[in-house]
Amino acid sequence: MFSKTSSNPSQPSTTPTGPSTTTPSPSAAPAPQTSAHTSAPAPEPTRSASPRPQKAPSIIGADLTIEGDVSGGGELQIEGTIKGDVRIEHVTVGDGGAVEGGIYAEAVEVRGSVTGSITAKQVRLYGACHVDGDITHEQLAMETGAFFQGRSLRLQRPAQAAASASVSAAKSEPRETASSSTNSAKSPTASPAA
Repeated sequence: MFSKTSSNPSQPSTTPTGPSTTTPSPSAAPAPQTSAHTSAPAPEPTRSASPRPQKAPSIIGADLTIEGDVSGGGELQIEGTIKGDVRIEHVTVGDGGAVEGGIYAEAVEVRGSVTGSITAKQVRLYGACHVDGDITHEQLAMETGAFFQGRSLRLQRPAQAAASASVSAAKSEPRETASSSTNSAKSPTASPAA
């Protein structure tokens, strides 16, 4: 058929291979290049070092009864019964769950029944719960309808306890020597204005 040579030496000549092909006219404006750049694949997001993925909580099922202490890390959801102390980072006592013993954790959520003391930084008692024992806490939240019989005690942080111990120790120490009192008399606040 037809063969056309380009007037531009950088463009190769095109030769039609079949009867239905057409070549663009040299007077036609070239297509804008921006549309070709928008179809480029997007760069992959950078992956930062993220903390370990959260693990699923351990669950004590409704048909289980454990007699003895339970301890460990992570999260424990209690739907059955534990007769003993529970020492876990995060404890959730479900609607049908029951604990007959103490709970020692960072955070405790109670929807079921606890007969014993609770010691945690954060304690939340939901509307249908029944707690019979003392609660030692930093933060305590109770919904309307929650049953709680016992004492609510404020948890003392170790830093506060250490600070109060150092203050009481400083009060019981003897006074400084006379040389230190003469240094305080020479301080700029103690001298009269000239």
